[in-house]
Amino acid sequence: MDIAALREKHPAHWNKAAAIRALTLDAVQAANSGHSGMPMGMADVATVLFEKHMKFDVAAPEWPDRDRFILSAGHGSMLIYSLLYLMGDAEITLDQIKNFRQWGYKTAGHPENFLVKAVETTTGPLGQGLANSVGFALAEEVQRAQWSKKIVDHHTYVIAGDGCLMEGVSQEAIALAGRQKLSKLIVLWDNNGITIDGKVALSDGTDQLKRFEASGWSVFSCDGHDPEDIDRAITAAKATDTPSMIACTTHIALGSSAQDTAKGHGALTDVQLVRDTKEAYGWTTGPFEVPADVKSEWEAIGKRGAQARADWQQRLGALSATRQAEFERIMSGAPAKKLVSTVRALKKQISASAPKVATRKSSEMVLEVINPIMQETFGGSADLTGSNNTKTADLGIHDIDNRKGRYLHYGIREHGMAAAMNGMALHGGVKPYGGTFMCFTDYARPAVRLSALMRAPVTYVMTHDSIGLGEDGPTHQPVEHLAMLRATPNLNVFRPADTVETAEAWELALQSQATPSVLALSRQNLPTVRTEHKSKNLTAQGAYVLADADGKRMAILLASGSEVEIALAAREQLQADGIGTRVVSFPSQELFLAQDEAYRKRVLPAGPVRVAVEAGVRMGWDRFLMGERGKSAKCDFVGMDRFGASAPAERLFEEFGITADAVAAAVRALI
Repeated sequence: MDIAALREKHPAHWNKAAAIRALTLDAVQAANSGHSGMPMGMADVATVLFEKHMKFDVAAPEWPDRDRFILSAGHGSMLIYSLLYLMGDAEITLDQIKNFRQWGYKTAGHPENFLVKAVETTTGPLGQGLANSVGFALAEEVQRAQWSKKIVDHHTYVIAGDGCLMEGVSQEAIALAGRQKLSKLIVLWDNNGITIDGKVALSDGTDQLKRFEASGWSVFSCDGHDPEDIDRAITAAKATDTPSMIACTTHIALGSSAQDTAKGHGALTDVQLVRDTKEAYGWTTGPFEVPADVKSEWEAIGKRGAQARADWQQRLGALSATRQAEFERIMSGAPAKKLVSTVRALKKQISASAPKVATRKSSEMVLEVINPIMQETFGGSADLTGSNNTKTADLGIHDIDNRKGRYLHYGIREHGMAAAMNGMALHGGVKPYGGTFMCFTDYARPAVRLSALMRAPVTYVMTHDSIGLGEDGPTHQPVEHLAMLRATPNLNVFRPADTVETAEAWELALQSQATPSVLALSRQNLPTVRTEHKSKNLTAQGAYVLADADGKRMAILLASGSEVEIALAAREQLQADGIGTRVVSFPSQELFLAQDEAYRKRVLPAGPVRVAVEAGVRMGWDRFLMGERGKSAKCDFVGMDRFGASAPAERLFEEFGITADAVAAAVRALI
């Protein structure tokens, strides 16, 4: 690569791009860690994108109708930090750049959406940003249909690397985007041919252009170091009626001795290498110094979107006061004012009629009253609509000819669905929920973890939550999944016992603005256990006394979901034997732990023996069983310690010993 020729041909552009490269070299060298090569290779593409195409106002990085920029190749985080500093972002100051990857600073090793307003989504696990972008583009389509082009009309741009395209989730994402013709989505592929182990050809020979084209995308190519060619390709991509992928041929670690090598992927910290590379760039200032004229040009780029934002604000202001307030509400993530009263009315009705239904059906009953009052809900399923009960009559199917539709057929793409829902939640204005079988949480797990990390309030409707699903057998029967999900920080896991608790769980999930939720729901029918109506949302307490002891309290039974009815039946046996027994319904361990100590002690007082029953593994229950007494506590657990089997549900509960008789026997053995 003839660096001198590049400098000479486009000097103004070169200097702006070189500023990104120089800051990257300085920051990575100061941190003695990081990834220098990608920002050095994609600096030209990023410069053209922001200078010529991005609708972005650095003074208002959360303006609703901005273009979204997603750095899917998140290891190259100095690219976005350099851009933001150069454009004058209030959060990413020079001090932040100098303290790249250090404790207490916003410039984390990988971009974090909860640290920096201008970072749309947390990236680093490769492929996730690309998959998130599909959700961003879907949210834009839905909102444009609901609010018109005057209020919502923007693009989503993604920089993705070879690693992003190798990850399996990328195929789920691009196939979905192509099928939905998400024409506002443009992926800029950093086609440098290098991975950590060496050349891409060591492990992959895919023709990526043909792959994207086969998935319904428009494809383009450009020289990733020629600003005119980059501009041409982006302009052409914006004119299509499909999503577009631009293969940007680049050189990783451009201009350094590590160019086009695996070494160039990582941290280039050698003093001589950095000095020689800057010399090749014609960069003569000291570390972290940017010439005033170059900084000024970048700051002007940061202000390019100011007029577009002002014009948009005028158009928003032309809406009625009611419409403006509704737009602002849904963009803020706040629930509809009618949510609480609507749920309360349903609870009262259910307590009176006491239906015996599967909690997956309960969830559908709740959605039937919630979806009409919250136009921002957007449902879907990974090809299990009839089993997950996620579709209600009023939603309409979202498709190319019905962008107002609020239900999406994701296909058999659990991971892609979860990642897209993250994108929708982060875009704003959409409350996504999606369903699959609880066991297939395994397929969605990487994106579920990122929901929690990014504080994205996605709702996961996970049905068929135990051996209670029956004949499909152990491949489909979750055993360890509840424990895995409960072990995830900032994730609320709800396992409701009946329709009332399901309604309360949905209320909490839709009120949440920074914590995702999992609803673990049964396949089998369950009785209504909350037959006395209470306006208060008891599920919000995590656990509560469902039935107290008659006489002296000698035992406490703890249960969630389908096992609550088993605990109640065991209580009847024990009470008949003169053993006073309290039953505690435990729909959410996380919310119970969030209660104050006094409440927790009232629900689980010291003294009585404790037995928990749940059709899953014991892991996670001991903190409630042992309490303050630790290993000396008199307690036991009735549940699963191995995989399930294929048989009718009733037989499975008997064979695995999850019965009222077994629970009662466990209590008697402890007393």
